[in-house]
Amino acid sequence: MFRDAAVAERDAELVRLARARPGLTSATVIEDFTVREDPGSRATVSAGALTIDKLTADRATVIALTVAQSAAMEYYERIVEEMFTRTGRIVDRLEAKGSVPFRTRQLHRFIGAAVSTRNEVLSILHLLDKPDEAWDDPGMDRIYDELRAEFDLVDRYQALELKLRSVQEALELVLDVARDRRLVLLEAAIVLLIVLEIVLSLTRLH
Repeated sequence: MFRDAAVAERDAELVRLARARPGLTSATVIEDFTVREDPGSRATVSAGALTIDKLTADRATVIALTVAQSAAMEYYERIVEEMFTRTGRIVDRLEAKGSVPFRTRQLHRFIGAAVSTRNEVLSILHLLDKPDEAWDDPGMDRIYDELRAEFDLVDRYQALELKLRSVQEALELVLDVARDRRLVLLEAAIVLLIVLEIVLSLTRLH
């Protein structure tokens, strides 16, 4: 989280982080959020801004965590939406042609990516876990609840997990169809070999 940082300073820090962690994706999600201090006021979110009585270091940490969760959510929403669209094309082909690609390696890799993404979502977002700091400060607890409602984190999380589960189940179904198709071809090949052997045997008898 960047607090009161100029755009140039923020961009420079992002470049430094990208160099330190070259494996990070180049896709970035920027989430801007405004926090105002108003002594004596109760924590409320209005017009996309949070108003609180005092911004302490602990409260800034909770705010940063919640905003980061929203940004991470958007990052994974993009990935899952792409996977969902790709899965839809595979299912549409199955519906239209009644068949799937003979090779299953790509399907295996796609299923692996879906499972991996789902595990990342579960392990990184921690949306159902309230920060420890919120338990000790009623004001901080209200800040956390207000922000979580503002970013609609719970519903977005559930929708994300549902899409990932749907992708995984659809791909497993397609993979089963592909395996059945290969099994049928294998059985047909065995039958053909048996018939060929019988024909050859009859030929030798004559």
